[in-house]
Amino acid sequence: MQLTLVRHGEAAPPVNGNDHKRPLTERGHAQAEQTADFLKDMLKPDIFVVSPLLRAQETLAHIQKYFSDVNVLICDKIKPDDDAKQAIDWLAQLPFENIVVVCHMNVVAHIAEQLTNENFHPYALAEARIYEQSVVAQGLSTQQTAFIPTV
Repeated sequence: MQLTLVRHGEAAPPVNGNDHKRPLTERGHAQAEQTADFLKDMLKPDIFVVSPLLRAQETLAHIQKYFSDVNVLICDKIKPDDDAKQAIDWLAQLPFENIVVVCHMNVVAHIAEQLTNENFHPYALAEARIYEQSVVAQGLSTQQTAFIPTV
């Protein structure tokens, strides 16, 4: 099975402390578009999983342009401060072979760390990493490729 983890692009600062509604900046949209362009020929997604936060949803919208027939699940377990183990447990229950997750630092890097049993490696803005594994579980994933936008 293939699991693709994507961090959102650059986002505007919070307004009045509201982190949930931070939109992507112009640069963030350009980053998300570069990542989407890279992924369009690398993936055959069965499902998109996205955080409820605006910047993740805007990042996913760029990827969705190439996969308009793929359904989206909004997951409340992949926000910035969420527990990676709980996110992995939730993802492991999905009945799909090719899952694309768009979420946030720190949770995305902690998910990757646990899936691969490798050291914590922060994600760049709009970075995508593709993993292969038999099932979504701790220590069973191998990173196949990664992409970091240049803008």
